[in-house]
Formats: sequence, structure tokens, C-alpha cells
Amino acid sequence: MTMVMHEPTCPQGATSLTPRRLSNQPLELAGKRVHFVGIGGSGMSGLARIAQHAGAACTGSDLDNSTLIESLQHDGFAVTLRQTTESVPAQCDLLVISAAIKADHPEVLEARRRGIEVIKYAQMLGRLMIGRTGVAVAGTHGKSSTTSMLSHVLIQAGLDPSVIVGATCKQIGGGARSSSIAPGSPGSPGHPGSPGGILVAEACEYDRSFHNFNPTHAVILNVEADHLDIYKSLEEVVESFAVFARKLNDLPPQAGATLLINHEMPHRLTITAGLNCQVQTIGFAPQADWRVEVSGAACPSVKLLYHSQVRAEWKSPMPGEHMAYNAAAAAVLASQLGTPWDAIVRGIESFAGLDRRMQHLGQRDVGGQRITVVDDYGHHPTEVDTTLRALRRHYEPKRLICVFQPHQHSRTRFLMNEFASSFSEADIVIVPDIYFVRDSEQERQAVTAADLVDRLRQRGKAAMHLYPFEAIVEQLEVITRDGDLVVTMGAGDVWKIGTAFLKS
Repeated sequence: MTMVMHEPTCPQGATSLTPRRLSNQPLELAGKRVHFVGIGGSGMSGLARIAQHAGAACTGSDLDNSTLIESLQHDGFAVTLRQTTESVPAQCDLLVISAAIKADHPEVLEARRRGIEVIKYAQMLGRLMIGRTGVAVAGTHGKSSTTSMLSHVLIQAGLDPSVIVGATCKQIGGGARSSSIAPGSPGSPGHPGSPGGILVAEACEYDRSFHNFNPTHAVILNVEADHLDIYKSLEEVVESFAVFARKLNDLPPQAGATLLINHEMPHRLTITAGLNCQVQTIGFAPQADWRVEVSGAACPSVKLLYHSQVRAEWKSPMPGEHMAYNAAAAAVLASQLGTPWDAIVRGIESFAGLDRRMQHLGQRDVGGQRITVVDDYGHHPTEVDTTLRALRRHYEPKRLICVFQPHQHSRTRFLMNEFASSFSEADIVIVPDIYFVRDSEQERQAVTAADLVDRLRQRGKAAMHLYPFEAIVEQLEVITRDGDLVVTMGAGDVWKIGTAFLKS
């Protein structure tokens, strides 16, 4: 089963639509009729599949057709491509809405009129963790990669997890997977202490949605300023992660709750203050509880040490120290869930990657010239810088041409200086229009792609603003030459440029 979850539809919090506190109430789905509004976006398609597997009769609505909706329809889901009061089925027990759905949406209003319970994606996912061993992967960067690697390791080891991940990973069935174990049944294979099995999910900080989760094990990979349309400052972001971490305090001592957290980040002690669960740190510093050592560039060798004792070694399947770190975090979580270290190493080394994370799209050979094309989801300055450095070391191109599509006008404006300094590894930067999502029209008018280009050119970087996508493809055909690496980056639809360039 497949699910693609992009940041524009990352789940929101619970306060505006649901006056009652629901996050700690178990969700019984067997025999229920559940309607998903926005079923073709976010994690909704994957959540619908998990609900169906739990015994619910599921329907859905959306505005546009997609491969995800076609897949759902192929598998028997009734999906309508309109969103009106008539879209809510005559028989409906629960309405689940994506983050894009507002309180005045016609289906929400109809559900309210009929007394149908309405909950958001994050609320439902959090309630599904109750009765399972919930594993929540949080952080500003690396959530999808770490969740995918962890899920693959657990599947290969026979632990049969349920999975919701914010990217398409073919090895785990797309972006979602349903365990064969129902909540309340004996534990998963190889992990008899898990009543109801394991549920692994990304924990998104946007609009504090991860406060709805009920994890037994959590990891905080990193914390930086982002989503500043929601948070007023970095301090608010840090406090939000601290609230998420304190969700582990809700569990009884016998649950064995754990938090794994980045050792090097300056906010670690603020986030972990007052926790009564087991807290361990991970990072590259010798003082970290779990230390990651990386050697080599093209196919890095990774050592994972616990208090100076080597626990595992592997060849990294993906370039970059950040991917080695993500894999190490996945390895520690897998070990906490009962996976033997030899199985963890086999799982990591057999991981084939996921879509839009340094994804090799192909090569274009024209007149003896070979140009490599890669696509990546990076949309935060740290992600841009880290990914470009990793690609430079891995491919060793003659030139690196980055087509970067800024995502959100507010993010571009708030982090303009950071963006301007994040392209040091690129030889040429091409910037299409900013991907417009969530922001107000006033915010849209406050900053443009040309503003970012101006900042880059002030720093001596060869940069240009081009639109539409067809013009960028034409420009790539003119300027690329043998040995170039073209990287499309961003959380929007910039990937279309790479695929079009390869086909042209």
C-alpha cells in the first residue's frame, strides 16, 4: 500500500475542531464507518488503510484525482472527487480530516449537524498508538529517512510493525503498512511484550500535531527554527518539543518508555528537563551515549558505539553523514524494540532508499555528454547545505547545478539569510517561483523568489530566477555539459523539472 505525505498537508493540532480531549482515549474501529476528508493527501490514505485493516468500513473524498486515490479505488475504497454536504455517507460514525480542512468545510459542517464525531489526522494516529508499542520519530530534519530505515529493519527482522511514514519507500509498501496483529492481541513476532504490536510513525511538529501522539519510544533527531508561521520564535519550537517529550511521562514505569535525543544540539537539556523516562543521547561527540563514527565518502563505513563499546558496523546505503546519523538512530530504536544487532546491520545495508531523498533519477546522455539528475525533498537551509555537501562528495561532479524551489513564502522570508548561505556547494542555482501553500496573500506579497536570487548574487553565487518550469528545462538544456550534476530540491513539485529534463 502506498502513501505520500508532503509537508503542505502535515497534520495539524487538535484544539479548533475538537473541544473534548481525545488524545488519551483508545479508538475502537471494528465495525465503524469512517469517512476521510482529504483522503488523497497527507497521511490520510495510509491511515485509511490501517483503519480498514482494523475492521472499519472506510470511504473518502478529495478534490483532485491522483495515483493514490486510484490505488485506493482499486482496493475497494469508495472515493468521491467532490467535497460537499452530500459527500458525507448516509451512514457514518467518524469523520477524519486532513490538515488542509477548515472548520467551515461543508463536510465538517454536515458532520456537526448530524452529530458525527470529527477528529484530525494526528489525533487519530495518536489514539491508534494506545494499546500498541508506539514509536514516534521527531525532529526538524530526517524524520522520513529514519522512520523508513527503522521500519525496513523491523520488517526484515520479522517484528511486523504498522507504519506511517511521510515519503514513499517501496521496501515497506509505499508510505504505510498495517501489521497483521490487532490491538489487544499477543505481541508481535520476536517481541512478545508488545500487546497489540508496534506502530512506527513520524511525529510532525507543525501546528504542534505531535502533542496528540502517545509513544512508548521516541527520538528527537534535531531541533531548529522552522514553521515560523506557527511558532513565534525558536524558543517556542523548543518548548513544543519539550511538551512532546513529556508525553512519555504519561506512561507507567513498567512501560519502559525511552527518549533518544541529539547530543550536540544546544536545547537538549531544556527539552529533557523533568523527564522520568530513560533518556539517552546520540551524536558524533565522544560524550554521547551512542556515538556515530563515519569514514569514507562514496560508500561510508559507519560504526555505532555505546559508551565506547562498538555495537554495530555497516556500510551506509546512502551518502552523507546525516544519513549515517539517521541510520544510527534507527538502529538504536530497533535494538530497544528487541531486534538483534546482526539483523539490524542486515536491514540497514539492504535499505534501498526512499523517494525524494537524494534520489537518483537517471542520466541524460546527449552527444557524448553525461549529466546526472538527482531529486531531493530538502526545503530548510540546513537540509539544503547538508544534502549538497553529501552529493558533492558522493558524485564528485565537475559542476553542481541546483534547481531550488522555495517552499512557503513565510519560511523563505524568515530564513532568508540562512538560505542565502546554504548553497556554498552549488556552482549554479536556479530558483523558480516560491511554492505557495498555507500562507496568506499578504505573506505572498512580502517576498519573492527574486529576493533570494538577489541575496545569492550578492554573495557571488551564479543564480537566476526562471519560470515556468518549461523555461527551466530549456535553460538546463543550454547550460549543462558533460560531468554536471543537476539537483532539484524542494518540498513542492520541483521534481517535475528533473523528470522533464531527462525526457527532453
